[in-house]
Amino acid sequence: MTPLIWAVICGHEDLMELLLQQKHIRPDRRQKCVGRTALSWAAEHGHEGVVRLLLRPQFVNPGSIGRVWGAPLVVGQLLGGRYVNPDSWAWLDGRTPLSWAAQNGHQGIVKLLLGREDVIPDSPDTTYYRRPLSLAAENGHEGMVKILLGGEDVNPNSTSESGHTPLSLAAGNGHEGIVKLLLKRKEVNPN
Repeated sequence: MTPLIWAVICGHEDLMELLLQQKHIRPDRRQKCVGRTALSWAAEHGHEGVVRLLLRPQFVNPGSIGRVWGAPLVVGQLLGGRYVNPDSWAWLDGRTPLSWAAQNGHQGIVKLLLGREDVIPDSPDTTYYRRPLSLAAENGHEGMVKILLGGEDVNPNSTSESGHTPLSLAAGNGHEGIVKLLLKRKEVNPN
């Protein structure tokens, strides 16, 4: 764990600012073993101010077009660039910052991430193929489900590796409001 990641986990924006002023600090450096970034930890813990700091213009990849993180980012990293990929996935499970924020009901962070063109709103993890909508539905975050369903790029019938849909996860956990919300959608298959 880097000092920056520890400051992020604990929500110390002042220390984070101090660390980011150091030219050799890379804000997108991954934690060893699981491969999570500072942005991923900030999204999980609901530190919206920290997320805003990491998504500042000076950390945006100038070579990204839409959702593509290609050669300009790689060259920039090799030359010491200090970029943050807002859609980076962890090596261990493929979870993105959006999936962590959705699972834990951090609506402000989800709105920040969905406001970017380089974040895929329906990206599954690589372990169980869970998507942000399923994680929000399973954990009873009704407001989050509304936000995610507001986008065109979210499939409300997506299934996990075990075949669970957002509707089945919400029903199985007794989240009546989310079940009602999903059943109002024409494209949701109740079976």
